[in-house]
Amino acid sequence: MPFKDPEKRKEKAREYYQKRKEKAKEYYENNKEKISEKKKVYMKVYREKNKEEIQDKSKKYYEENKQEIIHKTQEYRKTENAKKLRTIFKWKQLGVKNDNFDELYERYINTHNCEECNVELVRGRGLNNQKHLDHDHNTGLFRNVLCGSCNIKRK
Repeated sequence: MPFKDPEKRKEKAREYYQKRKEKAKEYYENNKEKISEKKKVYMKVYREKNKEEIQDKSKKYYEENKQEIIHKTQEYRKTENAKKLRTIFKWKQLGVKNDNFDELYERYINTHNCEECNVELVRGRGLNNQKHLDHDHNTGLFRNVLCGSCNIKRK
């Protein structure tokens, strides 16, 4: 039965919209994993099907925005988060194993004296009192934050 009053029609439309929205939200909550899997499969098929087009668009975008991208990358590398990620990546490449690299990084950053000889740690290359993350080379497990001298003696 159509509503003659436009305000009533709008109100009913809003109610219908809200009900549909709630049902969709409920369906999503109950089927998250199923939806996620379907999405992954769809995206994989889409990427395979349109690989060249996607690469062309990416190259074109990079060429058109090269200087801005380079500038943003340089700026990001100066941030604390980027330094943290690079440091943790380097540790992992060296074979350091740890359950919580965030805590390990905080300990490393907040350690100002060698945990073996108590000498003040500084930044810079080739210095004996440069900060080192000491780890067991066989197991990869972290041991201490040491100066260069103590780190060499411990190996």
